[in-house]
Amino acid sequence: MKFRTLGRTGLQVSELCLGSMTWGSQNTMDEGHAQIDMALDAGINFIDTAEMYPVAPITKETVGDTERVIGEWFAKTGRREDVILATKITGEGQKATRDGAPITRDTILTAVDQSLTRLKTDYIDVYQLHWPNRGSYHFRQNWTYDASGQDTATTREHMIEVLGTLQDLVAAGKIRHFGTSNETTWGMAQWLRLSDEGYGPRAVSIQNEYSLLCRLYDLDLAELGVHEDVTLLAYTPLAAGLLSGKYAGDVTPEGTRRSRVADLGGRITPRVWESVSAYLRVAKDHGLDPVQMAIAFVLSRPFPVVPIIGATSLDQLKTVLGSVDVTLSEEALADIAAVHKAHPMPF
Repeated sequence: MKFRTLGRTGLQVSELCLGSMTWGSQNTMDEGHAQIDMALDAGINFIDTAEMYPVAPITKETVGDTERVIGEWFAKTGRREDVILATKITGEGQKATRDGAPITRDTILTAVDQSLTRLKTDYIDVYQLHWPNRGSYHFRQNWTYDASGQDTATTREHMIEVLGTLQDLVAAGKIRHFGTSNETTWGMAQWLRLSDEGYGPRAVSIQNEYSLLCRLYDLDLAELGVHEDVTLLAYTPLAAGLLSGKYAGDVTPEGTRRSRVADLGGRITPRVWESVSAYLRVAKDHGLDPVQMAIAFVLSRPFPVVPIIGATSLDQLKTVLGSVDVTLSEEALADIAAVHKAHPMPF
């Protein structure tokens, strides 16, 4: 396992981050603990979670359960210092968490303390905003995204309040660093600018969707990441399992995420199957496991990036962990580029 520097922190994180959003719904506490053990044995030191997890589905009854799984592992093993831990405050509109309240100073202070209690720890290494109050083009909202109704002055006031709150939490030792999620280039630039003006901690990361099937990050955000040393924490690098091939032919194996969320969060479209088939052919032509090819591609990108990996079984996790040993040839990368040009936005 290699390591990458997170933002400008000097913090060394493993080149893969272990995602946790199935723990408490598709996985039991014991299964979550087994995944943490396997990941750490393989050299991973970075775990990502969120207060609203688990997903599939998100409910008021299960909010926080994933953090509890991690907290029980810390309590059982005493290995808190072996993990760089990231979690998130839920964005505005998610009714399962604080009835959809927006992110404010008060909600941040409450959410941090609740997460610390569930996680059984005194500090969070990277505290993230799950999505911005003003809205997001992520989760398939890019097709209708309209920023014209946003108020610049209100957004600035909100960001200054948030940064001041985060600075207080850093001073109190409750969080160490700050990151965003589901952000835009403009939004990320504002967070950085206001931090540079002295309003609070500098964002070290941005957690956005990125995979062979979803490459919105490649242009303006990638440029920002390179010049501003902001690390992309790439979620769903397997496109919610589509790139594994398990749904190929429009099937739904029992126990999979699709059996719980039929459209995989809007990723099932008439155009997705041809794209998936094309990437599966590339993997076959080059003698690659499609899962490992998809993650190795993310690792190869020319901007700061750490893919967040997830699994519902130890066998799946073992396969994913093997991706760090895969180097894509120039020929494989050329074939991937050709497929991307032919199928640029399949969902």
